[in-house]
Amino acid sequence: MSELIHTCYRVADLDRSIAFYEKLGMEEIGRIPIRDEAINVFMGLPGDGPRLELTYNIGRDEPYEIGTGYGHIAITVADIDATLERLETVGIEPERPPYTVREGGSRLCFVRDPDDYRIELLEAAAG
Repeated sequence: MSELIHTCYRVADLDRSIAFYEKLGMEEIGRIPIRDEAINVFMGLPGDGPRLELTYNIGRDEPYEIGTGYGHIAITVADIDATLERLETVGIEPERPPYTVREGGSRLCFVRDPDDYRIELLEAAAG
């Protein structure tokens, strides 16, 4: 049986990216140096495993282009208003206030990480 184990993207400043994802509630789960070329840091929500791989390429000075194919990663939160209040205290603002995409749907909003990747915060349905 196959399973999707993680998503990877490249970051310009590893410490800044780790700090951002820690503010979203993730924790560093593992770190793997790749010779003297790169460092892979695995992040995940507590108890869930390494779901996000941040790759820092040593010596790269120019920023990465996100491209038109990347959309976002999504994280569920129990209370989107409380989450946004907490994130505001650490300098993370949503692109726009929470909204729904359909009648009766879950509330959601997007934030951006230090490399401009979008993260969807999706309020978990009650019950």
